[in-house]
This record gives sequence, C-alpha cells and structure tokens, in this order.
Amino acid sequence: MKDTTIKVKGMMCEGCENRIKNALGEVEGIKEVEANHNTGLVKITSTDEVKKEEMEETIEDIGFEVEKEG
Repeated sequence: MKDTTIKVKGMMCEGCENRIKNALGEVEGIKEVEANHNTGLVKITSTDEVKKEEMEETIEDIGFEVEKEG
C-alpha cells in the first residue's frame, strides 16, 4: 500500500469532495480517498500498482485541475 497526496484546484465544497471521492473510488486498487476543499488536498491510499498519473487523470476527467509539482 502507498499514500499519495494530490493538490487540486477548483474544489469549492463538500459536493466537489464527494465527486472526487466517487470518481477515484471507481479506480481499481484505490482503497481510501480523503478530499478537503479547504486545503485543496486529496489524500489517496492505494495498492502499489496504481500510478499517480492515473489518479491525476481521473480527477481531471471530472473537471478539476491538478496542480503539478515543479
């Protein structure tokens, strides 16, 4: 298992949090998702097989912007 944190722009409310949790929950290998619209952070616990890029793409596919590092 691994923990991944992704910074997301555009989360404004609990509804946004739930959309992200639901979308990521559909990805095979993701075990737990915590989203916080106040901090803009999404914390994900997953198996090692799930790539961060796949998580970011899932978030972007539902209309949010992922803040890339670097």
